[in-house]
Amino acid sequence: MAIIMERPDNDTYFMHMAELVASRSTCLRRKVGAVVVKEKRVLTTGYNGAPKGLEHCSVAGCVRMNNHIESGTRHELCRGVHAEQNAVIQAAYFGVSIKNSTIYTTNFPCVMCAKILVNAGIREIVYKDDYIDELSKELLEESNVMVRQHCPDE
Repeated sequence: MAIIMERPDNDTYFMHMAELVASRSTCLRRKVGAVVVKEKRVLTTGYNGAPKGLEHCSVAGCVRMNNHIESGTRHELCRGVHAEQNAVIQAAYFGVSIKNSTIYTTNFPCVMCAKILVNAGIREIVYKDDYIDELSKELLEESNVMVRQHCPDE
């Protein structure tokens, strides 16, 4: 007897991929994953963690935790590269155009990532969990980038 499983819609499918990518994160505070998709095809992925070849925070320690830096502030004080940044960097590294693509990310992007995504030509951001960054929300509202939360249970 065959087991029939419900086929996930595209948003659910790609968000599950972003969650899987997040499992590779080396961040001690928040594991984030991102998947860039165009025409229903995965172009790049990224998770948050230390730059290539550098010690992970589990070895070097977390600058943010050690200095009691509040979530959503002082993004520059971190050893890690954000998931969205790594997805854009991966595209540049391998010469893949992500113009007019969609990024699925497990968290709403911070202001640094929002600016990078706007300039990279991302046309849509689909996120799972909220992240408190009012400036990011303002900039994305001002941009031509569509932003929506993935809420599969609704």
